[in-house]
Amino acid sequence: MSHTAEIIAVGTELLLGNIVNTNARDISQALSAVGVNVFWHTVVGDNPRRLKDALDVARKRADIIITTGGLGPTYDDLTKQTICEAFGKPLVLHQDILDDIRGYFERNVHMKMPSNNVQQAELPEGCTVFDNPVGTAPGCAFEAGGIHVLMLPGPPFEMLTMLKGHVVPYLRGLSSEVIVSHDIMTFGLGESPMEELMREKMSHMENPSLATYAKPSEVRLRATAKAASAEEAEAMLAPVVKDVTNFLGDYVYGVDVSSLEEVCFHLLKEKGLTFATAESCTGGRVAERITALPGASAVYRGGVVSYWTSVKADVLGVPADTLDAHGAVSEETARAMAEGARRITGADIAMSVTGVAGPDPDERGVPVGIVYIGLATPDGTFCRPLDLGKRRRDRIQDLSSNHAFDVLRRYLTGLPIKLS
Repeated sequence: MSHTAEIIAVGTELLLGNIVNTNARDISQALSAVGVNVFWHTVVGDNPRRLKDALDVARKRADIIITTGGLGPTYDDLTKQTICEAFGKPLVLHQDILDDIRGYFERNVHMKMPSNNVQQAELPEGCTVFDNPVGTAPGCAFEAGGIHVLMLPGPPFEMLTMLKGHVVPYLRGLSSEVIVSHDIMTFGLGESPMEELMREKMSHMENPSLATYAKPSEVRLRATAKAASAEEAEAMLAPVVKDVTNFLGDYVYGVDVSSLEEVCFHLLKEKGLTFATAESCTGGRVAERITALPGASAVYRGGVVSYWTSVKADVLGVPADTLDAHGAVSEETARAMAEGARRITGADIAMSVTGVAGPDPDERGVPVGIVYIGLATPDGTFCRPLDLGKRRRDRIQDLSSNHAFDVLRRYLTGLPIKLS
């Protein structure tokens, strides 16, 4: 039997935008892996009437309802009470849960349990209890009228612990199918050109299916299959992934990878090469992204953020006649910056970025969006010129750093540096 789920996140702070609803994302990913379709996400404030309204809607269209938040000890933590009232389930005090909560306070907080925490040990009659080893709010699940209701705590770490330890096994027992997905990551085509290119293939696919998801300057193609087992789903997906990657060629930078910098990091490590940076308009974004990866010190030597022309000359050694003749934003300067970074750091490969991020043209009148990516290597120095158009400053910086990693990725895999 195929199940449909709705996730209801409870918390006024979510509606106000004070925190991001990462719980819905994490639950959706977990449900997909066990073959449960998630068709709706709902967010409701700490208000019993509005939560009751949301439950009334959810029970008409889903047979699994999962809530997060509102299981704490304070006066506005009313999720459990509201759900039990909506489904006609009495609350019952579980002495063993109360003892566990008392023990948690004694072990971790070194104080006597406050009296208002007693309500956390009150759970729906006949429910399956999900213990909470990292907090005080237990979760639970019950079935009423053919609908499975699961209540999870709001703090993400507590929710994730319970999701992995209790919710996934519980749901696995309900579903006879699994859903498996693979992400084909691409760079160099926007969402519209990608959709036009792939439309014919996608329009004829149902199971497996193929969908596009746009990221800044990237497009992710997600291939998804539903089957009785993970092995069967993988067998269905393998020819799809192969066909799409072959069709898109060097636009594909990886399958089931998180980012261009991750791909570059692994390529550098595999080849035993080191890397350095010289950045101007990106202000250190390339360096920041590579050093965010665990183990980056194995490949990254260092970098220079050379915002002023004098720093390009005095630190990176860009010749004065190059700067005078061509300016700070030019292919010649980008090449010299990369060569300088390679020389002063001793890295095998060095990347440079120089351009105009805006909001105004530079002192020579170079327009916003003109960027040059330089790459100095043992095989020579290369450059990719870019015209990114008049965009927001941060957008140009992000696009430029993505192009920088794409240039590095292409060099390390023997592909042409310049986009066709």
